[in-house]
Amino acid sequence: VAAAASAVASATAPADKKGKGSSAKAAGAASGGGISDEQKKAAAEKRAKKAAEKAAKKKDQPKVNANKGGAPAAELNVSALDIRVGKIVKAWEHESSEKLWCEEVDLGEETGPRKIASGLRAFYKFDDMQNRMVLVLCNLKARPLGGFPSHGMVLCASNADHTGVEFAVPPEGAKIGERVTFEGFEGEPEPENKVAKKKIFIKLAPDLKTDGNGEVVWKGVKCMTSAGVCKAVNGMANAHVS
Repeated sequence: VAAAASAVASATAPADKKGKGSSAKAAGAASGGGISDEQKKAAAEKRAKKAAEKAAKKKDQPKVNANKGGAPAAELNVSALDIRVGKIVKAWEHESSEKLWCEEVDLGEETGPRKIASGLRAFYKFDDMQNRMVLVLCNLKARPLGGFPSHGMVLCASNADHTGVEFAVPPEGAKIGERVTFEGFEGEPEPENKVAKKKIFIKLAPDLKTDGNGEVVWKGVKCMTSAGVCKAVNGMANAHVS
């Protein structure tokens, strides 16, 4: 009898197991392949979280210069600006703006003097403009000011509320066309289109000032020519230069 019972159990066990497996498979098929909507949603959220973490990690990594074999990108400094010694050889009042002087500035360029407009009518008379030695920011794109094609900017020192303005000037003996230097910040200037696109002057301008002696500095480093240091023409101290 025991042997018969054992035989019966052996014969029925696989059938029961097979039946349970078929039932589970059928239940899984009925519920969308065994993954519920909640499980699908959880998996999608997990993938999204991982992608966001990866993107954040990549953003936090320091930028590298591809041309330097993975070295960190150079920090922006005043060498990006092309500031040169110039001379105003001609000045006249803008025909439709009470604020603007129109100027031709000799920068020693083969193309001849540059045309530049400056909002200095409230501060300087014609005699103050004519034959004035100045500093000019040269790597700015030409743009119309009051309809006048202005290509560059004559630099001046000004107080906080812009009620006082003075030319930033080179020392006597500086050569027309020479580029000023700032010790420790050597390098070639950026092209005009990049200066405009990357807003380079706007980023560097807050540190371009006069010091307590009225000398032009960037982050405390003096603005130099072959003849010496540049300054505000009347010694305006602790002023912004732009």
